[in-house]
Amino acid sequence: MECSAMSPIFILGPTGCGKSAVAVELARLLGRAEIVSADAYQVYRALPVLTAAPSQAEMNGVPHHLIGTLDVRENNDAATHARRAQTCIDDIIARGSIPIVTGGSGLYVKFISHGISPAPPSDPSLRAELQALPAEEAVRRLQELDPEGAAATNLQNPRYVVRNLEIVLTGGKPLSYWRNNWQPQAAGPGFHLTREVAELDSRIAGRAEFMLANGAIDEVAALPDELSSTAAKTLGLSLIREYLAGARTLTELTAALALATRQYAKRQRTWLRREPWATPLACCQSAAADILSALKSARFLN
Repeated sequence: MECSAMSPIFILGPTGCGKSAVAVELARLLGRAEIVSADAYQVYRALPVLTAAPSQAEMNGVPHHLIGTLDVRENNDAATHARRAQTCIDDIIARGSIPIVTGGSGLYVKFISHGISPAPPSDPSLRAELQALPAEEAVRRLQELDPEGAAATNLQNPRYVVRNLEIVLTGGKPLSYWRNNWQPQAAGPGFHLTREVAELDSRIAGRAEFMLANGAIDEVAALPDELSSTAAKTLGLSLIREYLAGARTLTELTAALALATRQYAKRQRTWLRREPWATPLACCQSAAADILSALKSARFLN
């Protein structure tokens, strides 16, 4: 089967929904396809369990890219990752295969699907200054400088507040200006896999237990003291370090990891609802076949 529009297929969804397995099954149905990860943390080779990176068995013979390729001391960001992903996508197309991009890291996906935002890059000195502000002061300044942008920001997340305030201050324009300067169309068709919240929460709880019983704690214990700023934000890493320091019991750690993951999945669902280019699709046994049928109906495939 050949791809008539030489562009990637995007398989998106919140953590724990099963998108990795769907992407592999779709690749096998297509016959000639390779998967490019849009996950911010699976790129680190020292954390395969904690980041739920697919194993060789789960890859099922399908080539995967940008998984386990970086040392935890190396920084990664959405723009850098997008450039690496585009190189992979170009190489895959040149080989006559179809690229499938999958992941749930919002900005990473957005930069791959709609191009790298023209927003100004980070200013380390300004970033440090803003991070030193009390959280309520940073929120107040963002609301004063860009009320509309503040209303669209998760004000409970200090990292988002600081970054958006940094963009407004260094760029001299509201956040809407930078958002609206993304290319209007996605680079290829997208599908947003969904599950009922109760079902997803149950899967997340099971995955937290599995991770902690199958090497995530040992992974964190073996890490060097100094990590890149990106690797240090890996979901669950700080919680496990607290456990290793004796500040949590294993039971408390399991509950905390499941809670943090549910909260992350909720933020992902919120982001995905604002991305109408990705078609919602129930994640079930036939999801890959349903995607293939939709692609054929849209004449994306010959």
